[in-house]
Amino acid sequence: MTTAAQLPEEVLALSARYSYIEMNARTRAGQLLDPGTFCELLGPFDRIESPWLPMQDIVPQSDDGCIVAKGTIDGKPAVAIALEGKFQGGSIGEVSGMKMATALALARQGCERGIPTRAVLSLESGGVRLQEANIGELVIAEICAELIALRQHVPVVVVVAGMTGCFGGMSLAAGLASYVVMTRQARLSMNGPEVIEQEAGIEELDARDRPLIWSICGGAQRHATGIADVLVEDDAAEIAQAVRALFKRGEPTHLRSAAHELYIERLAQLDPVQPWSAEQIREMWKDQTP
Repeated sequence: MTTAAQLPEEVLALSARYSYIEMNARTRAGQLLDPGTFCELLGPFDRIESPWLPMQDIVPQSDDGCIVAKGTIDGKPAVAIALEGKFQGGSIGEVSGMKMATALALARQGCERGIPTRAVLSLESGGVRLQEANIGELVIAEICAELIALRQHVPVVVVVAGMTGCFGGMSLAAGLASYVVMTRQARLSMNGPEVIEQEAGIEELDARDRPLIWSICGGAQRHATGIADVLVEDDAAEIAQAVRALFKRGEPTHLRSAAHELYIERLAQLDPVQPWSAEQIREMWKDQTP
């Protein structure tokens, strides 16, 4: 029988990890806050549900798939927001979106009153909820506006870790954040692979080609090309530590959302007729930091 002492160090390290990806959104939010400080706002017992889903024979969820909790991070006031990717693909509807936007607004108001309030968002989302299309789009605009306003006072950190990925309107929110933390398993892109295949055809992109998909928008590629600031393993403690380190770093010198000229230059370098490999993109953009 093999004892623990005889196992390779790599195996022991893996067994010691507590997977962040396997957590639900409520547990993720608690993991990002200091122990014992988690206090959920508008939780499931408040029964704030989407009024639109039952009209389309879809069972709603009492928290609408968005967890908002106040607490502290390193003893400083903080709000943690986490989307549940297992409910409607983490999509943003009227209720979930307004919970997020209002939480960011309250954090901003705290900063304006002299109480700097940190904000961390754990985003697992396919984007706007199609069943609430226009309302969802409007509330995503509210989220982005509040995020921009808040980051003028304190850094806003986004974590993208799970297999749902971060697409659509929530990818815009990630792009507006001060910092982005990703795992290798995560994906970050404006359009999801299935949407691209559906609209442009399998010749444009085969959504079943997992190595290709992750080479385009996976965490390692996004980190290598400067879209993500920190690449971490799927370990809850390591992710929480990375978030704390970014808050200690303070405001970034340059915001990605202000580097539009750089991204226009990057796009100008690409010939859409010629396929580009992930390695070529990394090599081309390695010295071009936002």
